[in-house]
Amino acid sequence: MIKVFGIKNCDTMKKAMSWLTENGVTYEFIDYKKAGVAEGHLADWSARAGWEKLLNTRGLMWKKLTDDERAAVDAEKALKLMAKYPSLIKRPVLDTGSQLLVGFSPENYAQALK
Repeated sequence: MIKVFGIKNCDTMKKAMSWLTENGVTYEFIDYKKAGVAEGHLADWSARAGWEKLLNTRGLMWKKLTDDERAAVDAEKALKLMAKYPSLIKRPVLDTGSQLLVGFSPENYAQALK
């Protein structure tokens, strides 16, 4: 079963879930903000996709961080920040079991889920 991790009210999440539904892809949605599961998955996600891909530096939460929090980010610091502020994780994170897709692109979804 495909698992889709994200935050329910995110516009990108809505687009991704609409695409999945329209293309007949069965999935389980996990709101990692409410379920609190993100921290337990971060090390695996980082190993599979890279922390740079996971860390959303274009969102509102990144802009709300202090200068010290945004300075000199490396893998360890990025994982700690994402665990503390799950909104920093780029959405959605789609786990097929064999692949991990971060962010939404209709083209990438079509290629990975055909």
